[in-house]
Amino acid sequence: MMELECLAYSVGHADDGICLVARMGPHRILLDCGLKDISSLTSNESQSMPADFAICTHAHSDHARGFLALHRAFPQLPVYASSATAKLLPLNWPELPLTEVPRFCEAVPWHSTVELAKGLTLQLYPAGHLPGAACISIAYATPNRTYKLFYTGDVFLSNCRLVEGMPLGELRGLKPDILIIESSYGTARYPHRRQLENQLAERVYREIISGRSVMLPTPILGLGQELLMLLRSHHYFTGRDLDIWVDRGIATGCDLYLELLGEFPASVQNFARHQPLFWDDRVRPRVRRLSAGEGFGTKPCIAIVDRNKLEGYVSDRQTDWVLFLPEKPGTRPTALNFNESNFNSIQTYLLTNHCDGSGTTQLIHNLRPQHIIFIHGNPTYIADLTNLEELRNRYQLHSPAKGTLVELPIGETFFQPPISESSYEGELADYNTEIAISLPKEIATDPRWSNFSDTGIVEARWQGEELVLRGISQREILSQGSDRLLPADMECCGNCLYYRGQRCWNQVSALFGFKVTPEGYCPAFEGIRFPQDLELDEDESD
Repeated sequence: MMELECLAYSVGHADDGICLVARMGPHRILLDCGLKDISSLTSNESQSMPADFAICTHAHSDHARGFLALHRAFPQLPVYASSATAKLLPLNWPELPLTEVPRFCEAVPWHSTVELAKGLTLQLYPAGHLPGAACISIAYATPNRTYKLFYTGDVFLSNCRLVEGMPLGELRGLKPDILIIESSYGTARYPHRRQLENQLAERVYREIISGRSVMLPTPILGLGQELLMLLRSHHYFTGRDLDIWVDRGIATGCDLYLELLGEFPASVQNFARHQPLFWDDRVRPRVRRLSAGEGFGTKPCIAIVDRNKLEGYVSDRQTDWVLFLPEKPGTRPTALNFNESNFNSIQTYLLTNHCDGSGTTQLIHNLRPQHIIFIHGNPTYIADLTNLEELRNRYQLHSPAKGTLVELPIGETFFQPPISESSYEGELADYNTEIAISLPKEIATDPRWSNFSDTGIVEARWQGEELVLRGISQREILSQGSDRLLPADMECCGNCLYYRGQRCWNQVSALFGFKVTPEGYCPAFEGIRFPQDLELDEDESD
């Protein structure tokens, strides 16, 4: 019997990246290496290679950061990737100059068939998500039949600013025996990417015209370049007297992008024919590189900075900053490793770059595999997908944990996986002044409940004939509160001289150092004195 199996060294449930080894007959293929520590790949007693071939889907660190260490341990291991990915990979090792990172990837053209070994072939298809990101199709031919494996890496069907969405039509009817698919967003559904971009641009614009500067911390590859292209080309900012500052690491990524113009959408290539894609001091808004120790000036500006160097940019408090943090669906908010009081307010935004629930199921139904392995997502999100009846009735579903070996027999027998409870039956009571919904206590055992019930406040909205409930977080309440207009004569925290960054900084107040709502009040209140108030005081003294 043909041997097909997948060993999950790491499946991306936390911050441990993606690393899989697929076995097809006698051949072992390593799919991505996002491990921070590759000891699990090098610990075998025979010191043999962990695979016969390695393939990198794209240059994001959670898929690629372990490849340099892997190459140093096994320099004879062949590594394949798209040409754009091979160009961007060195950004994963910023401690080394780009010229000192060895070029160990063999570039594979899109759609071409590369023979890895006798009967074993490889094809790459564009995956969207990031320039150069690829889906991997591997076929192994035996005398009786050809077996196919398809691995998506990170995939996105919609267009971004600098990369077109995955061309689904090219894959329709491929019918792989095995599909390994990322599940970052689970079954959740989100608005279209362009709508989210417009919402973010509008929010940033409102802060700028209010006299505040905006800081956007990002990884050095992907999101930073997307934001820069969005902000300099959006109608809210074109022609505006505004500086957009770009951190040195992100600027290096921009420079590498300039060598990949042929990978970009036609609209971007046309844009680049008329003006520089990123760096231009003549056209407004001006895009400038941020050098070490350089200030931002006194005018409101936008800064796109390395998320790992955030504290160094705002410690002097000379600029009124608003911080915009990217959301990552399916993960708990992490503690901020900087002083929140350095910012006027902290807001979050979402720019999708993975398939949501409808996109994931659409991709699956177009490919029509026999086995599906779900990886790269919050375990509860993956459980939502494996519990979908439309998938359970058609495919054999697997959601392996780290270190799990998944055997993948190919045949006519269908084994339906056990279903876990994901729906809860409650009661509804309609009173004269309110409506109460009661749910069983078991719902609180789900790890998502702590986030949902954080404040005890929920938002309800209609989605077709269904009513959807969403928990409101503390940060969202504080952010909403900071946007409310308060009467100038109201004695409250929002009008207090010592209210900064949503906290009280009056040392004589019992609330010193704590987060407070703008409408709050304490006896140590001291009002902000505006120029007109000073003139009034002088008149009264006469």
